[in-house]
Amino acid sequence: MSPTRLLIATHNPGKVREYRELLADLPLEVTYLDAEGITFEVDETGSTFEENAILKARAYAAATGLLTWADDSGLEVDALNGEPGVRSARYGAPDARSDKERTHYLLAKLAGVPAADRSARFRCVVALVAPSGEVQTAEGAFDGRVADAARGDNGFGYDPVFLVADFDYACTLAELEPAVKNQISHRGRAARNARVKLAQMMETRQHEESS
Repeated sequence: MSPTRLLIATHNPGKVREYRELLADLPLEVTYLDAEGITFEVDETGSTFEENAILKARAYAAATGLLTWADDSGLEVDALNGEPGVRSARYGAPDARSDKERTHYLLAKLAGVPAADRSARFRCVVALVAPSGEVQTAEGAFDGRVADAARGDNGFGYDPVFLVADFDYACTLAELEPAVKNQISHRGRAARNARVKLAQMMETRQHEESS
């Protein structure tokens, strides 16, 4: 039986390499948007990470006819009622364009909030959509706290201000080596959970084709 083609809904070849490693033992041919000539972007109009991930996966599955993997993720801060949430990549003033500007905006909103009340978590949801229309989702999250100032040179986004609960809040995500971050991160956890769902979908497909 020929490998199942899986479209990863990203333009980032680095992310594709990570997913290929994660899925290496499954009979898959992993491709991504640029390789398939897909240039359009999907409007993330959902109110949750799950809704946005499904929107993207459905749109790209419909455009290509391929089993599609898409994700959406962000930071949820309890003292801000879950902000930035689904707006994590678009947070801040209308002219905020960079990670640094968005992080500065977040810290300004938390000015004066004591450490004990700065609890937060990163959350990621992966959506898998088959050409048949079947939808499966998987989630990953991990807890932490928003620091008073940015620390560390690794990572991106809000990593420099996210103190990791697993390390007793002693370091930010941006102070961890990438391999360590990938093991504990919300994306890594969601991807590993999604891998289980994907294997189940493929097993069902193979059973249907052989029966």
